Amino acid sequence: MLVATPLLEDPSFRRAVVFVLDHGDDGALGIVVNRPLDVGVATVLPDWQPFVTAPGSLFQGGPVARDSALGIVTVPGDDEDPVGVRRIIGSFGLIDLDAPPEVVAGGVAGLRIFAGHAGWSAGQVEQEIGQGAWYVLDAESRDPFSDRPGTLWHQVLRRQRGDLALLSTYPEDPTLN
Repeated sequence: MLVATPLLEDPSFRRAVVFVLDHGDDGALGIVVNRPLDVGVATVLPDWQPFVTAPGSLFQGGPVARDSALGIVTVPGDDEDPVGVRRIIGSFGLIDLDAPPEVVAGGVAGLRIFAGHAGWSAGQVEQEIGQGAWYVLDAESRDPFSDRPGTLWHQVLRRQRGDLALLSTYPEDPTLN
């Protein structure tokens, strides 16, 4: 995961927690997992609403292609991928949102749908990490499906060791401190 440092002020990524879906020589792709929208999934993909993980909101996955949707799931066990799911890393997978939801949902655990995604060109994310914009941290299986996504930035930093845990208390506006 990429976790924004407190000094990253870009509104698209301020205090963002980004679950990286792909990273290679051509760049990186991820989704911001801590930005629920005030829009239910039913507004854009009504058939999927009964199957999404609470709070049932559509999430803003990032500033790229906001008019498209990505669905992520966890697949329990090491069995074959369920119909409509392509595993990307460990138990995490992408879902085919054109597949019948009832068929896909039977073989998955958590399910979230994101409008848009975050993307970086070749070498861009490495440069941003080198400049101190991001912490690279391990994801826990529940992170992309947190029942408290608004506090996920704090939660992820709090569970780290050393000084990173202290950063979880960094104020929203340090000038008011």
